[in-house]
Amino acid sequence: MQPKTSSILYGAAFLMATSAIGPGFLTSTAVFTSRLLASFGFAILISVVVDLIAQLNVWRIITATKMPAQEIANALLPGLGNVLSGLIITGGLIFNIGNIAGCGLGLNVLFGLDVTVGAILSAGVSILLFLLKNAGAAMDRFVQILGFVMVGLTLYVAFTSHPPLAEALHKTFLPDQIDFMSIVTIVGGTVGGYITFAGAHRLLDAGISGQENLKQVAKSATSAIGIASLMRVLLFLATLGVVMKGAKLDESNPAAAVFQLAAGDWGYKIFGVVLWSAAVTSVVGASFTSISFARSFHPLFAKNYAIIAFILIATLLFALFGKPVKVLLFAGAFNGFILAFSLGILLIAATKSRIMKDYKHPRVYLWAGAMVAFIMLVFGGLTIFEQVMKP
Repeated sequence: MQPKTSSILYGAAFLMATSAIGPGFLTSTAVFTSRLLASFGFAILISVVVDLIAQLNVWRIITATKMPAQEIANALLPGLGNVLSGLIITGGLIFNIGNIAGCGLGLNVLFGLDVTVGAILSAGVSILLFLLKNAGAAMDRFVQILGFVMVGLTLYVAFTSHPPLAEALHKTFLPDQIDFMSIVTIVGGTVGGYITFAGAHRLLDAGISGQENLKQVAKSATSAIGIASLMRVLLFLATLGVVMKGAKLDESNPAAAVFQLAAGDWGYKIFGVVLWSAAVTSVVGASFTSISFARSFHPLFAKNYAIIAFILIATLLFALFGKPVKVLLFAGAFNGFILAFSLGILLIAATKSRIMKDYKHPRVYLWAGAMVAFIMLVFGGLTIFEQVMKP
C-alpha cells in the first residue's frame, strides 16, 4: 500500500470517528453511565457489534459501486436519493449548530471567552481548512491529530478516576439491566445520520473505490468504529469511577463534571480541550459529509465554498438563536431512524445487479444489515415518539 493511500484510509477512519465523537457523544455517555452504572458496558458492547455491521455494509456497497449513497438510491428509485440527501443535509445542519455551540463552550472553559465569540473563532478554524489548496489532506491530518489528543487526555482522566475494572468487565457480559433505548441512542450517535457516510464519501472523493480496494476499505471502516468505541469505553470508565464513589453529576453538564471530579481543576481544563476537539472535528465532518450529499444536485456544490457556506449558516443560526436543545434531542433520536432508512436503501440496492454490476454483496452482510435496519427502525421510532410526547 502506498503511503498516500494509507494516509487517506486512516484519515477516512478518523473523519468518521471524530464526526461521531461530538458534544452529544460526551454527554450521552456520561448520562447513561450514571444511570446504568457498570451495566452500561453491555450497551456499549452491543452497540459496537451493530455499528460494525452497519458501517461495513455501507462502506463496502459505496466502494464497490463507486457511487455516493444518494446516487445509489436514485439508481434504485428515481428521486429516492434526493429524499435521502434532504434528510442527511437537514440533520447535518441541525447537528452542526450543536457542534458549533460545543466549540464555543470548549473555548469558554479553556480561556473564559464568550461562548458566541468562541463559536465564531472555531468556525473560522474549520473554514480555514477548506480554503487550503489540498483541503482533503489537511482535513485528514487535522482530525487525526485531534483524535489522538482526545483519546490520550480521556485515557488520563479514566486512569485518575480509578474505575472498578473487574465489575465493569463482569457487567459488560452479565448486566443487571438492559436498556434498549440507550443502545439505540448511542448507535444513532455513532453511525446514524451523516456519520456512517463520512469516511466512505471521503474515500470516494480521494479516488479510493472499486472491488480491488474492498479489503483496505473494510480495515478502514473497522478502525473507525474501533477509535469511536475506544473513546466511548474510556468515557464510560472515567464516569463509572466517579459515580461509584457516590459523586453526583451536574445535570446541566454531566461530562464536564466527570472530568472535574476525576482530576480537579486540571481535569476541567482537560474537558475544555476534549470538548473543543470533539466539537470542531464534528463541524468539519458534518459539513464535508452533508455537502457530499448535495453534489448530485448541482456542480456548484462540488466546490469547497459550499462546505464553507454550510459552516457559516450553522454559525449564524447559533449566534442568532443559541443552542436549540429540544431540536437537538429530537435530532439525536432521529439519527437512528435515518440509519435504518439509509441502510435499508443500500441493502436493497446491493441485491440489484443493474446497480452492483459484477459485485456480489455477501449474504451474511445482507442478513445482518437487514436485522440492524429493522431493529433501529422499530426502536428508533419508539424513541422519536417518546421525544415528541415529552412535555
